[in-house]
Amino acid sequence: MVLAFGGAIEKTVVMRGNPDPQLAMLTTLSTEELIPADHPIRKIRVVVDAVLAELDPIFETMYASSGRRSVPPEALLKSTVLMAMYSIRSERAFCERLNYDLLFKWFLDMRIDEPAFDATTFTKNRKRLLDAEVADEFFEAVVRLAKLRKYVSSEHFSVDGTLLKAWASHKSFKPKDGPPSDPPAGRNAEVQWHGEKRTNDTHASTTDPDARLYRKSHNTAATLCYSGHLLMEHRNALIVDAELTFADGYAERATAIEMLARLPKTKRRRTVAGDKAYDTKGFVAGVRALGFTPHVAPNTKHSAIDGRTTRHAGHVTSQRIRKRIEEPFGWTKTIAGGRQLRYRGRERNRAWFKITAAVYNLIRITALDTQQALA
Repeated sequence: MVLAFGGAIEKTVVMRGNPDPQLAMLTTLSTEELIPADHPIRKIRVVVDAVLAELDPIFETMYASSGRRSVPPEALLKSTVLMAMYSIRSERAFCERLNYDLLFKWFLDMRIDEPAFDATTFTKNRKRLLDAEVADEFFEAVVRLAKLRKYVSSEHFSVDGTLLKAWASHKSFKPKDGPPSDPPAGRNAEVQWHGEKRTNDTHASTTDPDARLYRKSHNTAATLCYSGHLLMEHRNALIVDAELTFADGYAERATAIEMLARLPKTKRRRTVAGDKAYDTKGFVAGVRALGFTPHVAPNTKHSAIDGRTTRHAGHVTSQRIRKRIEEPFGWTKTIAGGRQLRYRGRERNRAWFKITAAVYNLIRITALDTQQALA
């Protein structure tokens, strides 16, 4: 029989061969003793707490001076970190697991007998977190922490983008100015689109109006999606900027220039690597105007760069390192569950994408800290 009181577990053990419960032994275990000392989550929690301590002034402005007690925004942010690391698909599933997962309660500084908060807590507080731009502040604080540890390069970068499927189906993609259609018969009625021209100019999703119908290439099917963008530095492959935009044929290059423009100004010449999609005259001219040398993969025909750039050994090195940007994209889509986004609307999905990129950096920072300690 196990009873929970306060922050500890009181466990009654009946001795083998002696069924008399009056002679049972009583032992007490704390939550610290239940989490292994060498568990990786301990190092991640130290870094997360350091980042949250830096954001205390922002959290202070979010607290109300009156009203009932609520879940602190720090706890909601740490819950999002746990959901990304442990592949929790939804907030409701996370709150259900929080009731019995002692590691989650330890990470959130909860008592063992403390019940999990309701999943609607995320919904009711989401606008408050979005208005305070907590996701952006959290990501920037993680990047600053990496810079203090000298893990980030300030000279060499890579950019890339990927498509993230929206939480909307093709059946919700309907004409904008058309008459309201009759409700479908049944839960999953069939719809015929044969011969119908559907574009983002004339159609929109009734489920997620911010989603765009787009295809990555001519060999893939068009889906309702968003475009996720990352800017990675080359020293330790950490993400220094992340953005989520509407999906179209110009988002990757335009967003890449915006992210490069947000970097601190310097007089030193810097490089930025990219795949063949970035080998256009507009992108090359744009990054050169910002003081970057475009180390992009040249197209076979009509390349915007020439031998003055590709002849240097640095171009080969940049092309070799830039492939590591696929690692955070793969982690975001698989472990963090971002292959199909869980929210509706660009604003909420963008906040999730920024926090997920920050969590990836947290895992990398703790790994680098371990390497430094062993060196």
